[in-house]
Amino acid sequence: MRYLSTVAALVLAIGTASVVDAQVLGAVSAPTGDAQRTPPAIPREFRGAWVASVANIDWPSKPGLSSWQQQAELIALLDRARALRLNAVLLQVRPAGDALYASSLEPWSSYLTGVEGRAPEPYYDPLTFAVKEAHARGLELHAWFNPYRARHPTMQGPNARTHMANTHPQWVKSYGKYLWMDPGEPGVLAHSVKVVLDVVKRYDIDGIHVDDYFYPYPEADSNKLEVPFPDSGSFARYRGRGGKLELSDWRRNNVDLYVEQLYKGSKALKPWVKVGISPFGIWRPGYPASVQGFNSYEKLAGDSRKWLHEGWVDYFTPQLYWPIARPAQSYPVLLDWWIGENRKGRHIWPGHNSSRAGNGGPEWPLDELNNQLRLTRATTAKGQGATGDIFFSMKSLMPGASALADKLTAELYTDHALIPASPWLGSSRPAAPRGRVVRDASSNEQLLRIVPGARARWITVQVLRNGSWQQWVLPASYTQLVIGNAQAAPADAVVVTAIDRNGVASIATPVAPAPRVGASRSNGGVR
Repeated sequence: MRYLSTVAALVLAIGTASVVDAQVLGAVSAPTGDAQRTPPAIPREFRGAWVASVANIDWPSKPGLSSWQQQAELIALLDRARALRLNAVLLQVRPAGDALYASSLEPWSSYLTGVEGRAPEPYYDPLTFAVKEAHARGLELHAWFNPYRARHPTMQGPNARTHMANTHPQWVKSYGKYLWMDPGEPGVLAHSVKVVLDVVKRYDIDGIHVDDYFYPYPEADSNKLEVPFPDSGSFARYRGRGGKLELSDWRRNNVDLYVEQLYKGSKALKPWVKVGISPFGIWRPGYPASVQGFNSYEKLAGDSRKWLHEGWVDYFTPQLYWPIARPAQSYPVLLDWWIGENRKGRHIWPGHNSSRAGNGGPEWPLDELNNQLRLTRATTAKGQGATGDIFFSMKSLMPGASALADKLTAELYTDHALIPASPWLGSSRPAAPRGRVVRDASSNEQLLRIVPGARARWITVQVLRNGSWQQWVLPASYTQLVIGNAQAAPADAVVVTAIDRNGVASIATPVAPAPRVGASRSNGGVR
């Protein structure tokens, strides 16, 4: 889309104020065709992308980069997310019992520094940096954890002495080319939950996210026969303590305990931090009847439908990585089934295989991804459906990766969207913002000065001029917005609204639109 030439700059009030081009930060033209004084509703849609650190898929691009190189790469990813009009990134911070943040519980990741246990040099905390930079761009930052993987075959060098493989080797099993924490060990459960809650406690994240690797995907031997996961010892100890469950049910119960404790523990610390899980897209073959394929209920011990039924998530992201027209795993068939299982009314934000879609092929024409998003939106139009989408992974949406991103912004993400509200996490309105329209003394531009008010995470600005509404979705750190150049007529209406972390909107506040000609700047010239 084209940005109106009247929008020249936005002010970012983080640390030292600076002028940022509005085209980068997403001014949106929203013509209505009438001059009604009630502004149009701003779209509500979760638009996220996974940023994977395992195997250096997305970030950092390789181990051992300097701190400034890592930061520059992450800023490029976040800038790209904003330019694509996404509103969230899911950053993998624990790929394999390690940490891409400062942790007293687990060692620094080798994907970050090239040596497990070695901190970035010069020192910085990547998660603190990521949260600050994401919020500066109006993006949510969700910390993404792998629950039980202890080592991936792409990792360099030995595990650090502080890694669980060395501190509690009895809890770690070799399986295929991987090391895996045994979910049946009570100490593994306690540690894995503690790791996530430590991040919830110490970082200003917006969500925690768990992927689909609970018990590992099955490995095969040289005869292509499935190799059992080596948890006979922990199972025998469970039975020895009087446990009655059979092996498969016991494994599922181990994972259920993790999910339940993670959700309840997080809510006890910070109720507003959203908890999300992205399970394998098929719960069990035959659900619904036409679906065939991998049985994650048995093979991964993931009773993902139960977690949704129990409300142990705030958002649920089944990985629906198949095309629309594949009968045994059809995207809309699976999506409708999961929506039908959403008894607690949690968010359904399906995961999309944008990496596969970007490579093309007979089942993945260029329109496939956008058509899947259209089907997502169609469920919302019917009532309580899916209200967003998440892409794997950010690499597939970067410049030059494919034409997917261009089609996405041209056809579907033509304007910015707000995160859908989560009323079960809190529904009280934040304080209404205040605004004032003035004329810049030197440029004669029309400036809206904003005081966000308590609990604001985003501010929406809507301006009516010549019968058309123009609107912005901004981080609450923005204190000033150019709403018209020197030649533009005064606005007919200006409305500002605050949005809190739960997505709840304040009362919309009209701002007197007539600027005071020749008004001087009140902030010493810093805009």
